[in-house]
Amino acid sequence: MSSIGDGTRAVRAGLPEPQQYEPTLPGPVFAAHFHLSGEPVGPYTYGRETNPTWTHLEKAIGELEAPGEEVVTTVFASGMAAISAVLFSQTRAGDIVVLPNDGYQALPLVREQLEAYGVEVRTAPTGGDAQLAALEGAKLLWIETPSNPGLDVCDVRKLVEAAHAGGTLVAVDNTLATPIGQRPLELGADFAVASDTKGMTGHGDILLGHVTCRDAGLAAGVRRWRKVVGAIPGPMEAWLAHRSLATLQLRIERQCSTALTLAEALTKRAEVTGLRYPGLPSDPSYPVAVRQMRRFGSVVSFELADRETAERFLEALRLVDDATSFGGLRSTAERRGRWGGDAVSEGFVRFSVGAEDPEDLLADVAQALDAATR
Repeated sequence: MSSIGDGTRAVRAGLPEPQQYEPTLPGPVFAAHFHLSGEPVGPYTYGRETNPTWTHLEKAIGELEAPGEEVVTTVFASGMAAISAVLFSQTRAGDIVVLPNDGYQALPLVREQLEAYGVEVRTAPTGGDAQLAALEGAKLLWIETPSNPGLDVCDVRKLVEAAHAGGTLVAVDNTLATPIGQRPLELGADFAVASDTKGMTGHGDILLGHVTCRDAGLAAGVRRWRKVVGAIPGPMEAWLAHRSLATLQLRIERQCSTALTLAEALTKRAEVTGLRYPGLPSDPSYPVAVRQMRRFGSVVSFELADRETAERFLEALRLVDDATSFGGLRSTAERRGRWGGDAVSEGFVRFSVGAEDPEDLLADVAQALDAATR
């Protein structure tokens, strides 16, 4: 299966061998316990540890993250549960962790908790591979590329090489790109992590996350953390996620294509400044992104003059929901500064491109910009 296309893989990923009169994708298994006589050595023993529905989904994600390879995937109740599992299962008091200072807005909360446990945390920007300068003596390097919401890109191979030379583990938050756009394990990372709430499932109706790694020992630590804290996904959420993966390539291909078209159109608007999209040849991240990414994501970020202009723009949109998160089939946009915690201007807009007809979406954005700035 390593030589087939992304679309074929997404449609078939994780499906069991065909059985006469059985569904292609078995329905969700709702069970707290399973029949279990004798020693607990079977695959399914108790609902906090294992579930057949998780197994199918984990196999599917593993096939997407590392086609043709033996990897271990663990699914979680949310992206933050997956992030926490890596950081807290792999570090102890006295260790050093390197985080981006421009990543997902919950990372400062993670930093506070790590420091409360006696872990030293260093931070540096994603752009310019600045985390390289903070690696000495670190136990774990956490990379987020492209970064959210600034869309900076770092050279994963370069960072991995430097980290591994010093005995540092590397985890990559691949939420924005998805495995369709970037495969961190192929770039040398030890952990590929994502919030599957976003592009992986794409419908905006599931909270989920995952961690994939090649090393069985590292995977065991992550899986043990899930058991200890009980950060498990519901069977229905896992089943819905697996169903959604079948359209992953179709969704991401359309969204990325339209995102580039939107970015190109925005370059022609004088009222738009600070435009970022890694797939735009004029973007400062493009030279690195084009070497390591296969697709450039569905998110475009830009700035309008001020808070009021951004609010008018969002209010004028007709085909775009004013909502947080990203990666869904329906386009969303938000004034990111309303949350606090991100180093962005008051007029900064994070725009997540959906699967609408490109012409309709571009026309909506154009009329909204006209309405906001007239």
